[in-house]
Amino acid sequence: MRMLHIIVLPVALCHCTLIPDYVRPAAPVAARFPDTSGVSNRQAASLPWRQFFAEARLEKLITLALANNRDLRVAALKVEKSQAQYRITRAASFPTLDGGLSYSRSQLAGNTREEWQANHGSAAYEVDLFGKIRSLNEQSLQTYFATAEAQRSTQLSLVSEVASQYFFIRKTEELLQLSQQTLTAVQGLYELNQARLDAGESNELDLRTAEGQVQTARINILTYERQVAQGYNALVLLIGASIPSHLSPARPLATSGLLASIPAGLPSDLLQVRPDIRQAERSLLAANANIGAARAAFFPSITLTSSAGATSAEFSNLLDSARGTWSFSPKINLPIFNGGQLQANLDVAKVSTRIEVANYEKFIQLAFREVADALVATNNYAQQVTAQAALTESQQRRFDLANARFLSGEDSYLSVLSAQQDLYNAQQGRIDALYNTLASRISLYKALGGGWAE
Repeated sequence: MRMLHIIVLPVALCHCTLIPDYVRPAAPVAARFPDTSGVSNRQAASLPWRQFFAEARLEKLITLALANNRDLRVAALKVEKSQAQYRITRAASFPTLDGGLSYSRSQLAGNTREEWQANHGSAAYEVDLFGKIRSLNEQSLQTYFATAEAQRSTQLSLVSEVASQYFFIRKTEELLQLSQQTLTAVQGLYELNQARLDAGESNELDLRTAEGQVQTARINILTYERQVAQGYNALVLLIGASIPSHLSPARPLATSGLLASIPAGLPSDLLQVRPDIRQAERSLLAANANIGAARAAFFPSITLTSSAGATSAEFSNLLDSARGTWSFSPKINLPIFNGGQLQANLDVAKVSTRIEVANYEKFIQLAFREVADALVATNNYAQQVTAQAALTESQQRRFDLANARFLSGEDSYLSVLSAQQDLYNAQQGRIDALYNTLASRISLYKALGGGWAE
């Protein structure tokens, strides 16, 4: 016990550290996002993804992804690895204590000698007078926290990717359905032209024009069928499992309430809720702690080692205190000359911290841009949906008039062809605008750190 007291007593002296005081760098962005008042009592981070994504079918797919996605699984394992690494580093803060037992048999000048040796306790401890070990512990702890933030960032990205991929598939399915409807319409026009040609009321040019529309519609169907199949393949990879056969029916892209509204908040909110920004700050704190370890290396270090044991020719007498041995060896290491290595290590630590500051500021600027872009896109696409709906209605009316004039013999089939192509393009544009609106809102949710609090 006396040996342990000698080793543990200096622990009380180890309270200082040479880690520089940390001051969070100022955010190098504007105080508000453009095109919004930016004031809200609620952050997107406090909006759970189950409330943001209101469709039961999508909710099931996201749940599967969170349980099975391999990238997310690797991110979680990296957190466990980082936690174990921190425990390894932290172990240096405590004394080590070992024990052992050995036996030897020798012969000299005809005499046989047997000896048992027991090491009751061999202890070692480095007195952390200048906080080198504590600084390394802090560095390892902040690295662990940074890894945990990386896991949250991976989860947020995964939720957004699954939702975006799902709505991309829905968009492609609606485009496929539109192409199938168009094929039905142009097939009817082709048959009508064939009948008119047989009756001598039309010409072959109109027939071949209508035939070209049929083949174009068939090509579009094949294209969208391929894209749908590939989209589902990508979705299976994201969720890490087969898509369940019994899912809730999909809702059209034009359905209101597929996504909840999102409060923009202030740019300063991003510092607390964006996992990538929090990860960058943890890396900065780790680099800052490394400066403390590099500074402490300039000062002397004290290592205390001791041992206690016994020797005996008989195993039964090993515990006899009269045969016991002990030793205590304090050691002081003082750096005198190392060719500038310690100063170079400190310079590296300081420059590394400046690099992490720049990275931290870059992540803030990137987050600000992502939010600003998503806000602009969300507002713009919402207006585009309205414009596309009006354009589709106008082109539908134009096609109906052109088709009526053609059937009555007042106009050529070319006017029908032009009107039908413009109507198809307008209908495609409306579906694209609906998808882009949803995709931009998902991007905004992700950019604002949506669901982080969950």
